[in-house]
Amino acid sequence: MLPWMPKTKEKYVSVLLTCKDVHLDYPTKEIFRGVTLGVNTGDRIGIVGLNGHGKSTLLNVLSGSVAPDSGQVIATSNATIGVLRQHDEFNDEDVVRDILASTETRAYTWEADRTTRGIVEELLGDVSLDSNVGSLSGGQRRRVDLARLLIGDWNVLMLDEPTNHLDIGAIHWLANHLSTRWAAGDGALLVVTHDRWFLDEACQSMWEVHDGMVSPFEGGYSAYIMQRVERDRLEALAKQKRANQLRKELAFLSRGAQARRSKPKFHVEAAQALIADEPPVRNPIELKQMATARLGKQVLELNDVCVDRGGKRVLNEITWNIGPGDRIGILGENGVGKSTLLNVLNGRLRPTLGHIKIGRTVKFATLTQNLDELRPIEDDVVRVVLSRYKTYYKVDGRNLSPSAMLERLGFSRDELNARVKDLSGGQRRRFQLLLILLDEPNVLVLDEPGNDLDTDMLAITEDLLDTWPGTLIVVSHDRYFIERVTDDQYAILGGRVFHVPGGVDEYLKRLEREKSMAATAESKPAAPHQQKEATAGFSNAELREMKKQLRSLERKMNTQQSKVDKKKAELQECDPFDYAALGAIQQEIQQAQDNLDALELEWLELSEKLEG
Repeated sequence: MLPWMPKTKEKYVSVLLTCKDVHLDYPTKEIFRGVTLGVNTGDRIGIVGLNGHGKSTLLNVLSGSVAPDSGQVIATSNATIGVLRQHDEFNDEDVVRDILASTETRAYTWEADRTTRGIVEELLGDVSLDSNVGSLSGGQRRRVDLARLLIGDWNVLMLDEPTNHLDIGAIHWLANHLSTRWAAGDGALLVVTHDRWFLDEACQSMWEVHDGMVSPFEGGYSAYIMQRVERDRLEALAKQKRANQLRKELAFLSRGAQARRSKPKFHVEAAQALIADEPPVRNPIELKQMATARLGKQVLELNDVCVDRGGKRVLNEITWNIGPGDRIGILGENGVGKSTLLNVLNGRLRPTLGHIKIGRTVKFATLTQNLDELRPIEDDVVRVVLSRYKTYYKVDGRNLSPSAMLERLGFSRDELNARVKDLSGGQRRRFQLLLILLDEPNVLVLDEPGNDLDTDMLAITEDLLDTWPGTLIVVSHDRYFIERVTDDQYAILGGRVFHVPGGVDEYLKRLEREKSMAATAESKPAAPHQQKEATAGFSNAELREMKKQLRSLERKMNTQQSKVDKKKAELQECDPFDYAALGAIQQEIQQAQDNLDALELEWLELSEKLEG
């Protein structure tokens, strides 16, 4: 540096944790073999790997709760470590307020600090702080444990599956909180999660746990996948199948929103060369045509459907048309009625008001969260169960046996001889998905299909769904999964269903706007005899009329969306050589879409008036 140039202050990087030559064996498996790692200030590390390869164990070793057989783990004197485990250690009698107060890293109560109050309000807004833990749901207990940790003043955070039981909005908040919790170069984050969007948002480097080793990678999840593709490309041809799978996922990452967010430290040209010949993840036109052949023109049509549960209206005036080959993701906070909507769609629940038409050729299959469907066959051997199905199925133009299809889902030949009850949670979920597909449904409903699956198994499941020719309806809090396997997303807000053309980002903006409007209305109630509402400056009568107009616009938007969908279905049916008919239908689609855009703009302007 020249004498006249101003000096820039560089952030000093210090070591917080070191792990040297660590060995750890379990009775039936070697977990770590000579692992040496370091955690420095400023590190934001995501930990990935196959289930059972030691991701959670690595956190336990680094945090000191598990002692290695040999080697050393040393924390510096200034390291304060906070750990979120997969299961909390609360007693049912514990009171939420007392749990929060037990955090020992602060010299004052969390209520005295605005930041910690904000954490509690965000995570526990629906939980009474005077409740006993035993009265809470599993998701609420998880959020209590997360809030307990985040209000502490740690400089090392270790999080094991922090997104479990969180909805998309809470996951988005958590990623933002962790990204801004420390100044650049301060603190350290280590997180084990299967949520790939979260890894890209919160992490700047990756550790892959595999075969007793831990391999480091620069960048978030997208960069990690790119580097894995290059690594696998250079390996033996025996691993070619795995590399092809990763290239397909890379193609989606590089063409989508993830690539725009990531900042990998290598040449973009080299990454693009890896996927130059990789086709799009699926052919939507071909799948639509196949789905129409299997389903006909009508699949599901909802008209003014309302559902009441426990004296409360959960779903209100839903008008919606779902066509052949539609790939739909359903978004919404916990408790808004996503599972209820799925049960209405598949005919398991009759609406309180309105009616639903189900096409005559529709054959439903539903993957539930609890996998109850496997209970009758728990004592059976996997291979025996598969023998009850057809000998071969057509997959990607090839005839595959059920056992070959299961191997494609990550099962080994030895695991085909296991009993169903001895399978892991992730194996059971993949096995149940395969059994559903072997029944050859034409409408597939998936409720949180990514539960218990590691990142590699999620990618394999996505690959399987890419070639499935039917109508697909998915509920998932895994943002990456839902954007990857579906073409259109719909959100449940205030008991109604809205199409969100902008996907998850648009949903989060609408959700934030609704919460802001609710908070404003709650914090500024009108006086009993007040003629004007303080929040908006409109009379009560004007506000009622505006809200009525808003509901009318929502119904019109749903109807117009149905028209767009029907015209698109007509386009698929049209003779590809009848150019006049094709042009006329295209013009009708454009007109219907323009009308829908105008209605959405009007709805947005009216919403902003109510908010302001």
